[in-house]
Amino acid sequence: MRCSPLDKGLVSLVTAIGVAMAIVHMSVAAFGGPAPLVFRSEHLAFAIALAFLPDVRMGRLPDRFLSLSLTVFGLCATAYIVLAADHIFQRIAYIDPLTSVQLVLGSALVLVILEATRRRVGLPLALTAATFIAYALAIGDIEYGALMEQLYLTTDGIFGIPMGVSATYVSLFIIFGVMVERSGAGRLFMDASLALVGHTSGGPAKVACVTSAFFGSVSGSAVANVMTTGAFTIPLMKRTGYRPAFSGAVEAVASTGGQFMPPIMGATAFVMAEFLGVSYLQVAAYAAVPALLYFLALFAALHFEAKRNGLSGLPRADLPQFGKVLRREGHLALPLVLLIFVLGSGYSAGLAALSGILAVVPATWLRAHTRQVFNPLSLIEALAASAKAVVPVALACACAGIVIGVVTLTGLGIEFASLVISAAGSSLMLALILTMLAGIVLGMGMPTTPAYVIQVSLLVPAVVKLGVEPAAAHLFVLYFAVLSNITPPVAMASLAASAISGARLGETSRIALKLAATAYLVPFLFALYPALLLIGEPSEIVLSTATALIGVVALAAGFTGWLINSLRLFERVIMLCASGAFLLPGVATDIIGTVVFSAFCIYQYKIRARDTSALAVPAPEKAN
Repeated sequence: MRCSPLDKGLVSLVTAIGVAMAIVHMSVAAFGGPAPLVFRSEHLAFAIALAFLPDVRMGRLPDRFLSLSLTVFGLCATAYIVLAADHIFQRIAYIDPLTSVQLVLGSALVLVILEATRRRVGLPLALTAATFIAYALAIGDIEYGALMEQLYLTTDGIFGIPMGVSATYVSLFIIFGVMVERSGAGRLFMDASLALVGHTSGGPAKVACVTSAFFGSVSGSAVANVMTTGAFTIPLMKRTGYRPAFSGAVEAVASTGGQFMPPIMGATAFVMAEFLGVSYLQVAAYAAVPALLYFLALFAALHFEAKRNGLSGLPRADLPQFGKVLRREGHLALPLVLLIFVLGSGYSAGLAALSGILAVVPATWLRAHTRQVFNPLSLIEALAASAKAVVPVALACACAGIVIGVVTLTGLGIEFASLVISAAGSSLMLALILTMLAGIVLGMGMPTTPAYVIQVSLLVPAVVKLGVEPAAAHLFVLYFAVLSNITPPVAMASLAASAISGARLGETSRIALKLAATAYLVPFLFALYPALLLIGEPSEIVLSTATALIGVVALAAGFTGWLINSLRLFERVIMLCASGAFLLPGVATDIIGTVVFSAFCIYQYKIRARDTSALAVPAPEKAN
C-alpha cells in the first residue's frame, strides 16, 4: 500500500516534533528553561502531539478528523499556559474568578489527556483518573470550576510534581536509554553476562537474571525489558532444557526487578526523590540492599533449580571471553559510567543524564566496528524514537497529577489514611498487609509511576502515621506497584514473557510467584527494620544486611528443594524456618538461624561426601 503525500508529510512532521522534543529537553537541562509551569505545559504539548498525530494517518476519515481535533484542542490548552503565564502567576487561586476561556480550555485538556492516555497507556489508568474526577464532583462536593482551576491553573494538578519530574528528569533518562540501546550496548550486557555466568549450572537462566538487571535499570519498564532481552534469553533457556513456562517466568521476574535496581531505577525513583525531598542518589542508596536481596534470591533459586534438575551450563568454547568482550564492546558502557560518575559527584540527575546522552555518539567512534552505528539519519531516528518513548510516561504523569489534584482538594488522602488505620487498629503489620493488597490492585495494568503516585496520596500517610520511616513507606508502596507486573491476574511482564515462550500465562505466573517469593517479603523487612535501607548505626546495618543475605539464600533453598543436595520435605521446612530466623530482627533469632543453617550445611556436606565415597569405591570382585 502506497502512502499518500499527506501521509508522508505527517510521518515527517511526527519525526520532526520528536527530534524537537528531545533537543528542547536537552537544551533546558544544559542552559536552563522557563518557569516550571510553562516548561511542564510545553512538555505536555509535545506528548499530546506525538500521541494523536500518528493516528491522523490511520483509520476512517471521522477517526482521523477526531485525532486531529484532539491534537488542536490539547495544543490550544497548553499554549494558553505559555502565552498567559504572567496573568496566571499574578492571579490568586480560588479567589480570582475563573474565566470562561480558562474553564473551556481546562475541560478540553482533561478530556484530551484521558483519551490520549487510553490510546497510548491503556484504559485502566484513564478510568482511574476519570473515577477520581467523578468522586470529586459527586461525593467530594467540589464545584466544577474549582476542580478545573486546581487541575489546570496550579502546580497541584496536571502540572504538579509528576509532570515536573517527567519534564526535567525522566524524559532525559528515557532519551539516554534509547540512545544507549541504539548504540549496541544491549549486546555488551548480553555478552558480558554470558561470559560471566553462562558456563555455570543453569547458565542461560542466570544470564537472563544478570542481563535483565543491567538492562532493566536503564529501561525502567518491566514489559519493555522482557520484550528486549527476553527475545534472546527465553529461547536460549528453552534450548538448554528449561521448560517454556519456567523460562518465561525467569525473564519476567528478572525484568521486573530492574525497575528498582540502582543506579537508574526507571522513572519512579525521580518522583520519589521529589516527594521525599532528597537527592536521587539518596533514593538509589535506599534501594541498594533490597535490590541486592531480590536478585540474590532469584540467582540462588535459579542455581538450586538447575542443580535439582541436573541442568548444566553452556560449553565454555561456545561462550565469549569476558576480556575480549570488554576489549571489543566495553567502550559502549562509557556513557553509563560517565552518568554514574556525574551523579556520584553531586551534580543534578538531569545534568548526569545529559552528559550520558552527549557521550553516546562519541563512544561509538572509539572502535572501527561501531563507528558507523550512528549516521545523521540514524541519529534523527534515535532522537525521534526516544521522544515517542517519553509520551506514555508524560501522559501517565498527567493522569497522576489529576489524581493528586483531586486527593488534595477533597482531603481524600486524610480520609483514606484514617480508614486504613481504623481497619488495622494498632497493628502495623495488618496496615502493611492492607497497603500491600491495595498497592498490588492499584498497580495492575498501570505504569509504575502513576500507581506509585496514587499510593503515595492514599496509603503512605497511614503507614507513616503508624511509625514507619517515610523512606521505607515510599519504597514499600513502590515495590508492590512494581510487583504487580508479575502478580496475577494481570501480570503484564508474565504475559509478555508467555507470548515469547509459548507457555500458558497461568503456569508462567505461578512459577514467577515462586521465584519472586522473597520480593514479597523484603518490603516488610525494611518497613519494620530500616537498617536494610542503610538507615541507622553502621553495626546494625552490617548485621541486618548480612543476616538478610543468608536468609534469602536459605529461603530460596527451601522453596526449590535443593541446597548442597536434594532436600526432603522436612528438610525444606527446616530451611524455611532457618530463613525466618535470619530475616527476623534480634540477636537471639540471628544466633538460632546461624546454628540451624550451619548444622544443616554440615549435615548436607556429610551426605554428599558419603554418596561420593560410595560411588568412588569399586564393587568387590566375585570369587572364582
